[in-house]
Amino acid sequence: SSGINAEYGEDYGTKTCGGYPGTKGHVEDDVNLFVQWGIDSLKLDGCYDNVTDFPVGYPLVTKALNATGRPILYSCSWPAYIRNKDTIPYGDIATNCNLWRNYGDIQDSWGSVASIINWFGDNHGDLASYAGPGHWNDPDMLLIGDYGLSEEQSKTQMALWAMMAAPLYMSNDLRNIKQWQKDILMNQEVINVNQDPLGKAGRRVLQDPKKHYEYWTRVLADGSYAVVFYRKDSGGLPRTYKATFEQLKIEAKSATVRDLYLHRDLGVMTGSISAVVPPSGSCRMFKVTPIQ
Repeated sequence: SSGINAEYGEDYGTKTCGGYPGTKGHVEDDVNLFVQWGIDSLKLDGCYDNVTDFPVGYPLVTKALNATGRPILYSCSWPAYIRNKDTIPYGDIATNCNLWRNYGDIQDSWGSVASIINWFGDNHGDLASYAGPGHWNDPDMLLIGDYGLSEEQSKTQMALWAMMAAPLYMSNDLRNIKQWQKDILMNQEVINVNQDPLGKAGRRVLQDPKKHYEYWTRVLADGSYAVVFYRKDSGGLPRTYKATFEQLKIEAKSATVRDLYLHRDLGVMTGSISAVVPPSGSCRMFKVTPIQ
């Protein structure tokens, strides 16, 4: 066995987005067929259907999946098709789906990644409350190992996907991946943040008025915090950024700080964190452990 799981893409509609037969009207038959095929994950889009049918259709597939007795990860595109975001029933979605797509499809470019980060930063204050063990917001695939991201931008995508408690789906060709891309994808300290058992998603806690940089914080199960300094502007030299514990929503006077990409302890910091960050979509990522 290769140890690789199989995912199948379908559609709760009369046709898939590509024009192939959808599952509407024969959900149980299709789900039982997926089980025969040994499918481990099902992604269900919403093309060729009316969003008013989603509150019935997506839970219908949930019921059919659970009835099979096979553990199948269920990825819903339910919220992505609803134009009025204020009407999205995230409570129902979190009850019925393991993960859900909120935003448009990612493209192999830094501009695409940056737009997704910005959207989740603007909206994650509300969305984060629905994330937890077994049900997650999905900002789409990791592009690390493809062609559109620099090394620093790749670190930023991995860091912020970990902060959002996002599923870590790779989109690359493993036969051609570079060593530095492997190192980012296999960074166990960053993965530990992503997989933290508390399951509490992080949030953007501060953005400067010119939108040149922002800070994200995530509370971890052991009482520590993951912190990302993310620099968005594209000009100039590396700069020093400083954030107080109060700005970062860290409840401590002093804390030990560890850099999760340098794999290095930075010592005890009191009241604030300072870090040098390059331009053009770069970041620094830390684990901050309060001193009791």
